Formats: sequence, structure tokens, C-alpha cells
Amino acid sequence: MFVFEDLINLDNRGMQTMMKEVSNDVLTLALKTASDEIKELIFSNISERAMEMIKEELEVMGPVRLSDVEHAQKEMVNIAQRLEEEGKITISGKGGNEILV
Repeated sequence: MFVFEDLINLDNRGMQTMMKEVSNDVLTLALKTASDEIKELIFSNISERAMEMIKEELEVMGPVRLSDVEHAQKEMVNIAQRLEEEGKITISGKGGNEILV
């Protein structure tokens, strides 16, 4: 089962492709409980301006329902799975024995 934290297995190109499909509102909400590792990967694959806006929004965002955060994370997972099915990204580590050449 593919979950939000598995996005860490995306390479930079895959993350950049996915970020084009995710709204800033969804991304900000999804990052509310994300690990620093996921945040760093995402921030390194978006523009400096977008990163600053999202970081600022996270700082001023008040408490949110966990179900809303989980919904945003699920939306990002669904986008990643769709892009993988379309052949636009590769999620390494998924399936175990994948060999990339």
C-alpha cells in the first residue's frame, strides 16, 4: 500500500512533475504533519517563492483537523499513483524488485 510518506521515494524529476498537479492549498495542508525529510524533498523541488509562501502559511496556520490533513495527503498520493499509471513518474521502491537502468 502506497502512503504519503512513500513520496520520499520519488526522484527530483518525479517530484517536480507531481508538484505541477498539486494546488498550494492542498500541499500546505498535507505538509502540516509531514516529516522534515518529506518537507525538504518537496521544498527543494518547488520555486523559492512558492516555498516561502508555503512555509509562511504553515507558520500562521492554526489548528486543523487531522482528517483534513489526511485527506490532503491522500489527494497527493492519488495524484502520484495516477502519474505513475500514466508513465509520467516512477515511484522507486514500490513493488520491491524494480530495476532502473
